[in-house]
Amino acid sequence: MTRIAVRWAARITFAASALLPLAPAMAANPIVQTIYTADPAPLVHGGRVYVYVGHDEGDRKFFDMRDWHVLSSTDMVNWTDHGARLSLQDFRWAKKHAWAGHTIERDGQFFWYVPVEQASGGMAIGVAVGPTPLGPFKDALGKPLVFDRQGDIDPAAFLDNDGQAYLVWGNPTYKWVRLNRDMLSFDTTVGDSGVMRHPMTVEAFGARAKPDRATAYEEAPWIYKRGSRYYLFYAAGPIPEHLAYATGPSPTGPWTYGGVVMKTQGGSFTNHPGVVDFHGRTYLFYHDGSLPGGGGFSRSVCVDELQFNADGSIVPLDMSRTGPEPVAHLDPYARVEGETMAWSVDLKTTRDSERIAVTATQAGGYLQLRSVDFGDQPARRVAALLRAAQPGRIELHLGRVDGPIIGTLTTAATGSGWKTASTSVDRVTGVHDLFLVFRGDGALPELDHWQLQR
Repeated sequence: MTRIAVRWAARITFAASALLPLAPAMAANPIVQTIYTADPAPLVHGGRVYVYVGHDEGDRKFFDMRDWHVLSSTDMVNWTDHGARLSLQDFRWAKKHAWAGHTIERDGQFFWYVPVEQASGGMAIGVAVGPTPLGPFKDALGKPLVFDRQGDIDPAAFLDNDGQAYLVWGNPTYKWVRLNRDMLSFDTTVGDSGVMRHPMTVEAFGARAKPDRATAYEEAPWIYKRGSRYYLFYAAGPIPEHLAYATGPSPTGPWTYGGVVMKTQGGSFTNHPGVVDFHGRTYLFYHDGSLPGGGGFSRSVCVDELQFNADGSIVPLDMSRTGPEPVAHLDPYARVEGETMAWSVDLKTTRDSERIAVTATQAGGYLQLRSVDFGDQPARRVAALLRAAQPGRIELHLGRVDGPIIGTLTTAATGSGWKTASTSVDRVTGVHDLFLVFRGDGALPELDHWQLQR
């Protein structure tokens, strides 16, 4: 985030009433509605897409960010919020600014590169390591991996087919290093103690409409490979940002400017690309300011399918509320976490030492699940793990939030403990959307998980 962007932010007000309207029954973007999220970094592993995101706390004056969250999906429409998996407190040498990071897997380990402001001053890039996509993650070095003294933000890692890994980052200059096999150190025999800087030319990054810098490159680089061609996506200026791309013959370039991917829009003066292939399709993750109260410091992660022309150039796309189509169906006969949803209204997540759950902030709050496959043989019952301060219920509506009720889970007050509730359900087959609507007086039930039973 540049000083220029901060000055712009001070002059721009993004009123909630001016944001794009949300259509709950059809919306898929933003992909999570219970918190503000930003700076998406997708990773495909084990048949799931994991998205590592920053967490805006909702400050309207600057980036109040203290931890990083993980979301995941098997179908690109129903997303599970796995909660905060890394925080500033995990880096003893960090002071503030849990900004845009990126996670990559190598040799069964997951490396999460994050920029933070050091207690001694200055932004630096650290790295945490975990055994699974969800961690647990621990600071691997106890100190920065990179501290180049200027613009050390927005790291993204890339592992090429030949086994060579790279870390790219930088604002206002695009920088990179060749990571060693351990992913915790880099080749220091090249460049400036290992740090390389790409020439900041118009030919590489495009011309800037406002000539306050040499080129349109701003920040948030992301390398993606398609066939034998390498793509460098990045946030481009002037502020407010748009997304652009360049192409090259190798992960280090030389880069040739390709054009605009996504124009300035969506109520946030920053944007941040993340590109991944899943189920034979390519997806662009980005952020906007479309949630109520949203804006430049309270952003929300979105995703849409990215298309390419026959010559490899990218078809520009606009932000959307509908998002991509499902690439798979949700299996309701396997355990479904309460915090898995395609959309929600008046819902929030809760967390204790054992579990993440969801509850409604007022009666009638609900979550929507898309493309739920009831199968050819209908379910007989539904069971759920609930906690309730007072009696309440969760209604299962088919097709629409006001659609037919196929079952109602009721619970008495459980105190601080969790109890299983179950009920019979109407005979349903085929694929449908499903809405879980929370009802009651006062405090409403918390839902940990649910599952259909035959």
